[in-house]
Amino acid sequence: MAVPVRGLGLDQPADVAGADSETDPAAPAPEGPVPGRVVPSLVEVILCSGFPTQLVLAGLLAAAGFAALAPTGEPSYGYIVTLTLLDVLVVLGLVVTFLHARDESVRELVFGARPPEREAALGVLLTPPIVVAAIGLLLLIGWLAPALRNVPDNPFAAMLATPGRALLFALVVVLAGGLREELQRAFILRRFDQHLGGGWLGLVLFSIAFGLGHAIQGWDTVIVTGALGALWGALYLTRGSAVAAMVSHTGFNLTQIALAVAAGTQ
Repeated sequence: MAVPVRGLGLDQPADVAGADSETDPAAPAPEGPVPGRVVPSLVEVILCSGFPTQLVLAGLLAAAGFAALAPTGEPSYGYIVTLTLLDVLVVLGLVVTFLHARDESVRELVFGARPPEREAALGVLLTPPIVVAAIGLLLLIGWLAPALRNVPDNPFAAMLATPGRALLFALVVVLAGGLREELQRAFILRRFDQHLGGGWLGLVLFSIAFGLGHAIQGWDTVIVTGALGALWGALYLTRGSAVAAMVSHTGFNLTQIALAVAAGTQ
């Protein structure tokens, strides 16, 4: 859940941890297309993309009497939190199930062959430049194409109105962004790399979908979040580990919330 709050959230992946390409483990080589795996892999990618699961969950919540909008017309805090946490559980369950069905390891998908401590440090170091670059990209879009800012006020800003809500929302974005979205992205890119035309094709397609998933926040946010998704996906493809992207995504989201809360108290 990369949710650039107005005036916040891009950059380029750089191995600021100083990795030596000759000594560091390389990303695992792709298996290559396997006959009979294309259609099942495509189904797995679609199911784990987040769109089908959220549509089903939204329907179930509506049937249970949950309103998507508050009386003020803004997204309902309880609805968003419930939907997001349920989707985290469902998507993670699907990813783990599909991996185990092919005797693949969740640990290998997440950690690859690189030391997790080193990848986590890289993620921490990447977070500040990503935040700064995302702010700069939002400002640049607002200057070059102001019409793309079609949602003047972030619809999720009201969810940070109290300290308790801000803390719970911080937990939600860590689980939904740093954990679910990065494991989801790593899984989808792996399936593309194995059977669906290559990881970089998957990165382009999923980054577009990732950006469009934030359309409720405006077209400028769609562009920024799409670019962020491409960045974190490229980090995974080049390093063979999701740890740096998970840590960076988590730090990015928490920084956004902290800045939004600070701005709301002024």
